[in-house]
Amino acid sequence: MGSRHHLGLMKPALLCAAAVALPLAAGCSAISDATSGGEGGQGKVAKPASLAQLAQQTSCSLTGQRKVKDLEQGNCKNSQGRYVLLSFTTDQGMNTWLHEARPWGGVYLVGARWVVVSQEPTLQTLRKDLGGKIVHGDNHGGGNGGGGASHGTGHG
Repeated sequence: MGSRHHLGLMKPALLCAAAVALPLAAGCSAISDATSGGEGGQGKVAKPASLAQLAQQTSCSLTGQRKVKDLEQGNCKNSQGRYVLLSFTTDQGMNTWLHEARPWGGVYLVGARWVVVSQEPTLQTLRKDLGGKIVHGDNHGGGNGGGGASHGTGHG
């Protein structure tokens, strides 16, 4: 199943690479309407939140917390599923991280200076509590547009 693969993308090496790339970004605008609730303004308005606040809003057990200069990351698990929370200190930092992460595939719930990574059904449910917009990473499937299920074969 694909859930392990998406969570596996959040390994410290990728985080470090994204953190190192943060100062290199120059006006990378990934999501302009993430705070409005996404498509057509539906849903809750996403607001900036710390990692602890995101965990509290989603009633999850936060584990594996990591913090670097511009972001915090933690793993969550609750009745809705397993997911990774990321909280950023700046919009530019978040946009840079998304720019670096999207080529790896996956599905992201993007809010105001925060991102949640999980499977789309889990993100759809979390969106009701957090707001934000669901964004898909690059598809590395077999060319049939079959979503992320065929993504688990590896890269390059």
